[in-house]
Amino acid sequence: MARYEVRFHGRGGQGAVTAAELLAEAAIEEGKYALAFPEYGAERRGAPVLAFTRIDDEPILEREPILEPNVVVVLDPSLTPDIYMRGLRPDGALVVNTKRGVDELRRAIAEAGFSPPRRLAVVDATDIALKALGAPIVNTAMLGALVRAVGVVSLETLVRVVHARFAERSRSLAEANVKAVREAYEATVVG
Repeated sequence: MARYEVRFHGRGGQGAVTAAELLAEAAIEEGKYALAFPEYGAERRGAPVLAFTRIDDEPILEREPILEPNVVVVLDPSLTPDIYMRGLRPDGALVVNTKRGVDELRRAIAEAGFSPPRRLAVVDATDIALKALGAPIVNTAMLGALVRAVGVVSLETLVRVVHARFAERSRSLAEANVKAVREAYEATVVG
């Protein structure tokens, strides 16, 4: 695998930073090198948050923000293409939490003046998170969607990592997050 870079766009409280960390942990479990790190604006719930994950077969030394990602993951459906499309590689993928269909989102991206990405995936992660977790914390659902869209790590590795992370707090929380991962994986539409 060559260098693979993922940029997460969300708001404080949606779990973008945790999503980046979990993706890195899954990549490391699969024998790769990985690094996850956030970039905060005003550090408060609801403020814009960027988080990044770099994955490679070689050690990773760079610590700067990812400006030209392979994949952009959008946790907040209220974000617009002018926020998340900048720098996405022409052959990149976009994974969005939205109630919109692929074609509708593709049109919105084009209307905003951007070339739609080669691969576009949509999922209503908010609905999945509300049902599984009882809260609109969409990070684990969006990881399920990411794996469905681009397969950067295996679903089973991701499930193990998510379960281990949340089992530290409670078994029911771990099971709810695993449910969100699996449901989003199945519900994601890739176009």
